[in-house]
Amino acid sequence: MDDSGDEVLVLGIGNPLLGDDGFGVRAVEEMERRYAVPEGVRLLDGGTQGLYLVNDVRVARRLLVFDAVDYGLPPGTLKVLRGDDVPRFAGAAKIDMHQTSFQDILSASVLLGGRTEEVVVIGVQPEATDGFGCAISEPVAAAVAGTIDTAIAELARWGYPPSPRTVAADPAAVSWAVGA
Repeated sequence: MDDSGDEVLVLGIGNPLLGDDGFGVRAVEEMERRYAVPEGVRLLDGGTQGLYLVNDVRVARRLLVFDAVDYGLPPGTLKVLRGDDVPRFAGAAKIDMHQTSFQDILSASVLLGGRTEEVVVIGVQPEATDGFGCAISEPVAAAVAGTIDTAIAELARWGYPPSPRTVAADPAAVSWAVGA
């Protein structure tokens, strides 16, 4: 992989086959459908790729992550973690529900000399993640629009404001981690 990397990586993680766990993937797909991102910004459906995402994360200067995060709050509650609020080492309490945690990816990135300066996690409290093939719950689906608004504001703060599309894009245009 080219070590020059992206200035900004917008990463959706989770398993869309497990209900609300697919929130991150659905959010990045919807963002791609509604907005064109400027040069230097890459949208990535990381799915459940786990440590295979390390190189993508390692070469990004700024990282914005969409994920279902169990905060113990009411379903659909949106919470943003920035800076020191984002645990970067696997020994810390995990903030997501995946076998390989987001912290594992960040830890590996740091150990490999990652250049990520800023990390923002936009998480939503899931309602259901235990049914194979189940759809995203109503409270979590309702949080997607606010999530994208929050991401757009964050990208603008970083100097990379996306532009609304006049015609929605095909969400299949979001790059996949493997072979991207």
